Amino acid sequence: MSTARRLAALLLLAAVLTPAAPLDAASRPPVTGTGGAVASDEKLATDAGLEILRAGGNAADAAVATALALVVVEPEAGNLGGGGLAVVKFGDEVAYLDFRETAPAAARRDTYLDKGGEPVPGASLVGPLAAGVPGSPAGLHALHQRYGKLSWRAVVEPARRLAADGFRVSRRLHAGLEEEIDVLRRFEETAKRWLPGGKPPAPGTLLKIPELAATLEDYARRGPRAITAGKRAKAIEETAKRHGGILTAADLGAYEPVWRTPVRFEAFGWQVASADLPSSGGILVGSAAVQLERLAWRDTPRFGAQRAHLIAEAWRRAFADRYLLGDPTTSAAGARELLAASWLEKRAASVDPAKASRSNDVEPWQFTPIAAAAGGSGDTTHLSTVDAEGNLVALTTTLNGLFGCALYVPEAGFFLNNEMDDFATAPGRPNLYGLIQGEANEVRAGKRMLSSMSPTVAWRDGEAVALGGRGGSKIPTATLQVLLAFWLDGDGLQAAVDRPRLHHQWLPDKLFAEPDALSPETRAEVEARGHAVEMAASYAQVHAVRWKSSGEAEAAADPRGGGGAAGVVRPLF
Repeated sequence: MSTARRLAALLLLAAVLTPAAPLDAASRPPVTGTGGAVASDEKLATDAGLEILRAGGNAADAAVATALALVVVEPEAGNLGGGGLAVVKFGDEVAYLDFRETAPAAARRDTYLDKGGEPVPGASLVGPLAAGVPGSPAGLHALHQRYGKLSWRAVVEPARRLAADGFRVSRRLHAGLEEEIDVLRRFEETAKRWLPGGKPPAPGTLLKIPELAATLEDYARRGPRAITAGKRAKAIEETAKRHGGILTAADLGAYEPVWRTPVRFEAFGWQVASADLPSSGGILVGSAAVQLERLAWRDTPRFGAQRAHLIAEAWRRAFADRYLLGDPTTSAAGARELLAASWLEKRAASVDPAKASRSNDVEPWQFTPIAAAAGGSGDTTHLSTVDAEGNLVALTTTLNGLFGCALYVPEAGFFLNNEMDDFATAPGRPNLYGLIQGEANEVRAGKRMLSSMSPTVAWRDGEAVALGGRGGSKIPTATLQVLLAFWLDGDGLQAAVDRPRLHHQWLPDKLFAEPDALSPETRAEVEARGHAVEMAASYAQVHAVRWKSSGEAEAAADPRGGGGAAGVVRPLF
């Protein structure tokens, strides 16, 4: 019996957020201007990026400033204690920066297993044993050093000022703290800062974080070594060890971001660059997009059952191939194999145009059974920037779960991640997002865990878009659906972001649909074709910017996160 068959009964951890807009709902008017644009999760962070654009900064400067502001105002996801990925298009140059976390030197294949080989409940999710080596301090600095225009201190300053002068607690932050209160109160350090008096600060409370302001001040002067060496690195190590972690100052000091070649493909007349390994995102987006082009997606009725059927089948096959992916040095396959024209032709040809496949029968590329060990909400944040020259940055950072591993380091002023759960901590078992992963992504010291982050840039004929999202395994499926609506259906950028979405990830064998994504009649037809449909609000939130050939910029933020934040600089510099 195949690995897929043995795992077919496993359940997805479904996330619940604000429902998407109905099919016939009018989107907000586009936000446009001529000096650049920023889209992010939080208005204060978007404002930080716009401040930098107004000061003469470029898209890279604005992206870093926005990301650092998110460290302050969105601590459940914005981070210096996690990692991320960025895809950049400056002129004709396209680049991909990998600052994904790595496994600490003391990590072992069986770190999260008991003596019987079974996963230890919560070990890869709560507490510092779940923390990978943070990549954000070095990664954000590397992005600025290669592409930034303003001084490093100028780019860090808006975030430092937010932490020192304070910001008003948003309803979203308050709700996140409430949601995770039982986990957060396990750690004295966390509770002292984020649960004063035993409960989260009320919405509208002015919150200052002087310890984070001090870290950012030092970061502005010294760069990454303000965090990866010296007293803060030592504090991270001591805090981790106090609670059973293995992260050390030596791990932090040894970390290096890597500039890699992005995934590149062409679909529906657009050139696309997206994240390659250690992320599966670009491969998933590329695989599904090319399959759909071969399956005549463009010619199918927009809201009909055929589109839902075809997109589910394309994702089913793309996510099956994801099983073989991992760190670039250990992955059993990669973009060369999985985006090869011959393989995608074979994948598309295997789709029955009228009937659903069974995930049990869809095996990964050149699949050889991998021996499994015996037997979502998540918090990422995405931002997109474009400047007055049309340069673009799609930047995604993550702590993995809400507030990462829930451990706050008071001397540094930020949370540590729980990205070790993105490894196959027990190969063949589902992670936080219900994703099934193989030995190519097993825990190994120094390796980078597989991700679903999908920072993406697409362009043609003088026009370009940068986008990505938050939401675990739903990130690549949401990113692609926004592109398809924008490319083929005449949607403006905001309308494309707002549209209700579908999601399939091979296992479990279900087609997940946001409210209003399928009419009752369409759902009935989709189910008649053999798809198991489950209605669930999507956790994916996509933020996008656009550069028009006319020289205008446009920003679109996803309303699913409570409204999001998008902005542009109107004057032409």
